[in-house]
Amino acid sequence: MKTPIIGFIGAGNMASSLIGGLITDGWSPDCIRAADTDSARREAIRSQFAIHSSEDNISVAMEADVLVLAIKPQALHQVATELSNTVQQQKPLVISIAAGVREPDINRWLGGNIAIVRSMPNTPAMVQSGATAMIANAAVTEEQRELAETILRAVGLTLWLEDESQLDAVTALSGSGPAYFFLVMEAMEHAGLELGLPGETARLLTLQTAFGAAKMALESTDNAAILRERVTSPGGTTEKALEVFENGKFRELFDQALKAACERSRELAELIGKNT
Repeated sequence: MKTPIIGFIGAGNMASSLIGGLITDGWSPDCIRAADTDSARREAIRSQFAIHSSEDNISVAMEADVLVLAIKPQALHQVATELSNTVQQQKPLVISIAAGVREPDINRWLGGNIAIVRSMPNTPAMVQSGATAMIANAAVTEEQRELAETILRAVGLTLWLEDESQLDAVTALSGSGPAYFFLVMEAMEHAGLELGLPGETARLLTLQTAFGAAKMALESTDNAAILRERVTSPGGTTEKALEVFENGKFRELFDQALKAACERSRELAELIGKNT
């Protein structure tokens, strides 16, 4: 079977990560195209991956069996409208990684009746450790679902959702989630400094502790609550620290934070769709 041609509209960090992951997975650079108006990005992606790049979106779309929309959400309406005639002619599978732009709006801008997978990756995809949730519209075939999953799995975990509205919750949880962990790491490092540790020692201990905890959770069949209980000795130091978190209503604060992020995701999607 012919290997599909994948065309990227946009050659920024996320596109570069996907291209790197695909090539690592065995995809030939000859099957990958990228378009970007920024000449420095085009040159960087061409020299790094030996793929064909262009400043012309339409020329890339003309060749693509799969078209990955990897551009800023604010620019998607204009770019999709410009591509609509080509997309209607070629009928590629379209994968959007533009945060907060809903499938019906993308479909409308592309002229309608297009197979679209909308996805929400997160920034650890840039180190092939991402988490990506996806939804497919009714026009996507089973073969196209498998292809979309193969492409997005090149940078980490992939999960299918049944309802597009769940992507707002995904945005709040995993899309924005790396920033929450960075904040916790920042706070832990600062606390270590306040307790008298040297700066580099506090930093390295924080990072390795975060990495180790995530690795333990990934490799265990037990949930986070059980893992927490196992490392919390009655009357010990961990229990004392956790009491402070609980008394400070740590869980309630997280609930409020994720609800705020989810609501903002809905607001932005409405705004982008309404203004176009």
